[in-house]
Amino acid sequence: MATAPEVGASARGYEETLVEWGLAQHGREVEPSPEGQRLEAVLVSAEDVVAQSDPYPNFLNIFHVRTREEVIRREVLLEPGAPYSDELAQETARNLRKLGIFSAVRVVPVKGTAPGSVALLVITKDLWSLRLNQDWELVGSFLRYLRLQGTETNFLGLNQRLAVDFLLRPDTMSIGQTYINRRVGGSRWYLGETASIIIGRESGKPEGTRGSVVFQRPLYSLSTPWSANTSVSWDTSTTRVFRGTEVWQLPYPDGAPVPFIYETRDVSGGASYTRSYGEYYKTNVTGGVTAYHRSYAAPLAAPLDDAQREWLKANHLPRSENAVYTSLSLSAFEARYEVLREVDSYALSEDFQIGHSTLATVRYAPPAFSSAAHYAELGLAARYRWLWGDAMTTVSAGGSIRRALGEGAAWTNRRWAAEVHQVTPKVLGGRFMVRGLLDVNTDDLFDRVTLLGGANGLRGARQDAYSGKRLLLVNVEYRTAPLVFHTLHLGGVLFYDAGSAFDRGPSVVHSVGVGIRFLFPQFNVYPFRFDFGYVLNDTMPPVGQRFTFSGGQITEYRPSVLDSPLR
Repeated sequence: MATAPEVGASARGYEETLVEWGLAQHGREVEPSPEGQRLEAVLVSAEDVVAQSDPYPNFLNIFHVRTREEVIRREVLLEPGAPYSDELAQETARNLRKLGIFSAVRVVPVKGTAPGSVALLVITKDLWSLRLNQDWELVGSFLRYLRLQGTETNFLGLNQRLAVDFLLRPDTMSIGQTYINRRVGGSRWYLGETASIIIGRESGKPEGTRGSVVFQRPLYSLSTPWSANTSVSWDTSTTRVFRGTEVWQLPYPDGAPVPFIYETRDVSGGASYTRSYGEYYKTNVTGGVTAYHRSYAAPLAAPLDDAQREWLKANHLPRSENAVYTSLSLSAFEARYEVLREVDSYALSEDFQIGHSTLATVRYAPPAFSSAAHYAELGLAARYRWLWGDAMTTVSAGGSIRRALGEGAAWTNRRWAAEVHQVTPKVLGGRFMVRGLLDVNTDDLFDRVTLLGGANGLRGARQDAYSGKRLLLVNVEYRTAPLVFHTLHLGGVLFYDAGSAFDRGPSVVHSVGVGIRFLFPQFNVYPFRFDFGYVLNDTMPPVGQRFTFSGGQITEYRPSVLDSPLR
């Protein structure tokens, strides 16, 4: 194996150091004009988690099996002997990054050994795979959410995931397992399954289970003509809705408050088939059938009388129903992608689809049996993204509506949302990020309520301080360029948040603050964030509750209707 360059990643960039290592390993030079030349060969340089240029001891690689070369080659969309295509080379890089087993992926055209030929060099660097994955949300001293996942994300270097899951919430803990095989038997078929048992923290007894099984053949490239999907999922559990650190006490009009607790029984299964058309302008048409059973009720053991149970069901619980529905979806998008850096992550390549992307879905649930719901639903989501040099503007909108058919016909589940997201060019090495979001929910059969405050968008406020079926939120951040300390990427943030969760008119709360972002690229792709906020125009919580600590960026908190309107 070639020795990595001695100059550290901080001097030239994390991925640039990796490219130089790959070129040196094969003794090749970059081909500046590869398009259309005959592809002579596909070369692979697969780096360990800890490279020579990393500050960590190399013996750590003993505990990690590097991704096998055949796994990498299986994702390459170019064939030796065919003309070189930069579009297919970049799609290969995107597909490899999507696997989630590499910290960095670069594809580089290099000079061939024969005149008029070119070779493709695929350079990868593994993520640490034997790990304790973590996801948490800490508000002051209150641990709102903790997920620990003992995982081998790349079992034996085969791109298979084995995991033992532990999930801690204020009221429950769950223990389960996950298995994912993205290429069953070396084919293009995907198998994923997960199952867990849920235990009440107060009682110490099992409260239910949840899980899912998915078997599908995905659209693994832009030229794949078809895909198929089958899935089954279930959730039998006790749901407790927390507001802050306590179970939400609902204001019962004729007596003491009623705790927001209910039993969930949700089972669903379905199958779908997709046909894909076009090359640059893609159109995917999907048809499918799904059946589900949903039941929500106050716990039998809850000390509630019949009137309280009926009030809870009528005013706050999701709608219980059974249905079998057929669906037809149309997805259209422009197959144009750009790679940016230091947008949501540090140093690592981030793929963004540019241009339009739309999704329209219609469902029809006939009265297939006596207890089946009879309705039609329509959902629409649209996004357009512009790239202005090193700046990026994204406008998204989504909405859904449902029409009950037959006796008692009425329009329900009217929901729509809009979002504008602006990433500026670099200013003093960093970037400004501005996001504005409006989410409106009307006549919701499932009584979904938005909680705002703390780590979910309005930093500095008490966790879940504000509630309503509508949300207005603005986030403005200046994210500094990272300082690199032996590959640790450390950056700062200045932020301004403004938001309101409301039912009628918004009452906007403003906050300002500072934060830190840090990334270890050998172990994570997206940074962790640590923020401290100060509320300007409302009651401030104690100092400890103004701190939030979690993974990812604040813009990850967004309504699903913007992407999957009939989710």
